[in-house]
Amino acid sequence: MFALPDPIWPVAVLAVIQAGDGAMCVKPLPFIATCFENVNFPRHLWWLTPPIKFAAAAGLALGIWVPYLAAVTCAAVVLYFVVAIVMHVVAKDFGRNLYLNATAMLLISVGTGVYSFLA
Repeated sequence: MFALPDPIWPVAVLAVIQAGDGAMCVKPLPFIATCFENVNFPRHLWWLTPPIKFAAAAGLALGIWVPYLAAVTCAAVVLYFVVAIVMHVVAKDFGRNLYLNATAMLLISVGTGVYSFLA
């Protein structure tokens, strides 16, 4: 395992995606609000998602220079999307939000980790 990402670009792309996702969660866009509702994510906790996503973006970006930070953050993002997929499955929400959003983001996150830290 590498202490710093090599190549850097997948980590930078994942950081931008997480920042964009965080921005879309500040006042959840309709498709995000529907996703939260479909998995029974309590409305009083919705405010937690932007700080989590912005922290992930910051950890990935800073991890380009801080050893192991991007790798640990990437692993946390993978775990986040595993939990999201489990929430969809438990709620029997087998639509677009599971397959296109959560599963695609899990694959992008795993791919980033493998390509930038293990390959």
